[in-house]
Parts: sequence; C-alpha cells; structure tokens
Amino acid sequence: MKKLTIAAALAAATMLATPAMADSNAGKFQVKVLATGVLPDGKIDTVNTDLVGLPVGSQTEANDVVVPTAAVEYYFSDNISLETICCVTKHKVRGTGALAGADLVKDVLFIPATFTLKYHMPLGPVKPYVGAGPSLFIMLDSKPDVDAVGLGVTSTKLSSNVGVAVQAGVDIAMSDNMGISLDAKKYWMNTTAKFYAGSTLALETKHKIDPWLVSGGLYFRF
Repeated sequence: MKKLTIAAALAAATMLATPAMADSNAGKFQVKVLATGVLPDGKIDTVNTDLVGLPVGSQTEANDVVVPTAAVEYYFSDNISLETICCVTKHKVRGTGALAGADLVKDVLFIPATFTLKYHMPLGPVKPYVGAGPSLFIMLDSKPDVDAVGLGVTSTKLSSNVGVAVQAGVDIAMSDNMGISLDAKKYWMNTTAKFYAGSTLALETKHKIDPWLVSGGLYFRF
C-alpha cells in the first residue's frame, strides 16, 4: 500500500509539473541583437511610363548591405511566439543588362517592418523554428545618382508596400535566459520607382525587391 501511495503521488506530481515545463516560456519576452545581411533583388518587373526611351534589355540591381537589427518576441507558449523585427537599411541601385554600370539611385533608405508567427520545435536546448507573416517596407528616402542626374532626373520616389515573409532559424541556449540565434527570412515585396524631371514624371517602373535577410546574434529572454 505504501509503495502504491508513493507511486500515485509521483504520478500526480508529474502530471502537475508537465504543463508548467511544457509552457516554461509562456508569457516571456525575448530580445535579439543581430547583425543582418540584407540581400535585395531590385529587378524591373514592368515599365508603366517611359519618356526617356529605356533600351531593350534594361535591368537594375540593388547592392547588398550588413546592418544591425533588433527583434522583440513574445511567447504565447513554449512553442508558439510572435516576433517583430526592425532595422534601417541603405542601398544603391545600378543598371545591368543594357544599363550595365549606370548609377541610377542612391541613398535608398527603407525599414522592413515585419511580424511573424513562429513555431519552435521542442528539441531541448537547440530549438529550430519556422515562421511566416506580413511585412511593410517603409521607404524613407531616395535620390537620383550621377547617371540619372546626367539624363535630367531631378528627384526619385519609391513607394512603400505590403508583402509577406517566411523564415527559418534556430535558437541555441547558452543558459536559461540567453543564447545564440541564427535566422533567415525570404520576402516577396514590390515597389514602384518614379523618376521626375522637374514636375514631369519621366519614368515609372515596378520592381521586385524580394530580398533575403540573413541574421546572426544573441537573444536575451526575460
């Protein structure tokens, strides 16, 4: 009888402890400090207005950059969380194809504000995860570069737009509340670029940006 009583007590304790252990991160926040490589595409998808006569085979590309990134994450349970990331990234756009070597747009500043719902796989201290969610690319500024200015362009404007992102990564615990985070996100995002000569819209093109964001850094959970 004594053995049965002890066994029953242990079983009850295990049943009570299991939910708490399964949801040990529930209600917690996680902050990530990352270095992020922003790898955009930037190619022309369609030409809406063309008063300058773009040559056949004209294309563009935006340069890759590395920027600091901050991420804040809230855990609904041990395996489900919501993350938002933000950074400011700066690019140049150059011509390729028939426009090879042309400096077209500089100081392209934008914020890839992103929310993703994530699932963390319960594999102990090394937790792979996947996620997906909406993203808003907020275009802050852009300026015509030297070759565009030489063609009479006085100002440029890139539109903000809403797209979608998917991600995959891994958090590697170094202690209960700190660890290493590796992350990759793929975006599907468009922008419309407008080139003005004075008040005249000389060129309007729609571009696929579709960047990769590849990050690595530390997380802190509290």
